[in-house]
Amino acid sequence: MSSRSSLPKRRLLWLVNGILLVLTSIAIIALFVIVNSDELDAPTNSNIPIGQVDIEPTEEPTIVVTPTPTPEPTPTLPEYTDAVWIGVGDIMSHSPQLPGAYNKATDTYDFDPFFEPITSLLEDGNWIMANLETPIAGSDIGYSGYPTFNAPTELAEALWNAGFNVLSTANNHSLDKGEKGLLRTLENVQTIGFTTVGTAASIEESTASTIVKHNDIAMGFLSYTYGTNGIPIPTGKDYLIDLIDKDTIIADMNKLREDGAEVITVALHFGNEYQSQPSEEQKKLARALIAAGADIIAGSHPHVLQPYEIISTFDDNGNERQGLIIYSMGNFISNQRGESKDYGAIYKVNIRKHYNTGAIELTNVEVTPTWVHRYKPDDAYRYRILPVADTLETRDDPLLTNKDYDALESSLAMLNKRLTSMQGTKQ
Repeated sequence: MSSRSSLPKRRLLWLVNGILLVLTSIAIIALFVIVNSDELDAPTNSNIPIGQVDIEPTEEPTIVVTPTPTPEPTPTLPEYTDAVWIGVGDIMSHSPQLPGAYNKATDTYDFDPFFEPITSLLEDGNWIMANLETPIAGSDIGYSGYPTFNAPTELAEALWNAGFNVLSTANNHSLDKGEKGLLRTLENVQTIGFTTVGTAASIEESTASTIVKHNDIAMGFLSYTYGTNGIPIPTGKDYLIDLIDKDTIIADMNKLREDGAEVITVALHFGNEYQSQPSEEQKKLARALIAAGADIIAGSHPHVLQPYEIISTFDDNGNERQGLIIYSMGNFISNQRGESKDYGAIYKVNIRKHYNTGAIELTNVEVTPTWVHRYKPDDAYRYRILPVADTLETRDDPLLTNKDYDALESSLAMLNKRLTSMQGTKQ
């Protein structure tokens, strides 16, 4: 009995001792881990004592302050843009005009002195236009004056030097030297740099729109003549020169608009020679063209100044617009004298395009009467184009006499009255 009861007690003792052994082992392992924790975390560098951390100093961060960009202001669109059209009348080459311009030593001509007194008046122009009423067909054809003209190329060069850049070439003298003369004229002046309108070397050139842009304003040009002094246009070559026909002109204006023209100048070689007032036919045609969309009518042929008028009408968008009709700009340079044939004018028109509506406005029209001063220092005449008002204001020209000044004064009063005689008339 006693031996059976002692066996369970011994087993219980072994169990307790085993548990204590396990707990003791766990405690020893835990203690080892705690004691060596600094060593486990220490850097592997053997030169650094366990438990010591070498901390390198860090640089202060550089703080870059990026300023908030100032927003660019929205550009303000302009309300309008301006450009200037300048027009003068007939550029003629009568025989007496040649000898004084000729240099025998160089066998050349110099026509620059014709235009030097008025060059400054052209400087602010963009489109500067004249009626070239003479062929410039070359010396081999022979230089000649009235009735069948042919002028030296130097005349066109002098026009270019003065500032002109557009030539109307449709007039009654366009065919004075035939088809050959017309074609050579175009070649010569276009080579210099001129824009030409009214005559053409081909049907393609004839039907192409002539549009020149300045200051964001596109101006289209047309030019027509009543005839060619009875000289027939070569058969099948009607494209060589544009003849006046109202329906054709209106169709051509419409094409210009379709091709981008915002302003249209129509040069008309029409009317009656040496008449100081326009005919009813002139008025009817010019006013009809303004109503149909033309902005400026630049008239020539009478060889004297005729009135100008400003017509009010409306464009396709219902905006009120004005058109300028210059019935005749007179002779700008010629040998013709008396009965105001030696007077012309410089027309300066400020053209404004309003960006918000696209409307075109003629904001200012200036007219400067001019006089062709002819004098004879030797055996040949010399010519100068003088601005009348400026010449009278200074009265210091050594080539003018008191008689000249008196004539200029009375002529200026007469011309100003004539030029404005149609202002305010009912249409």
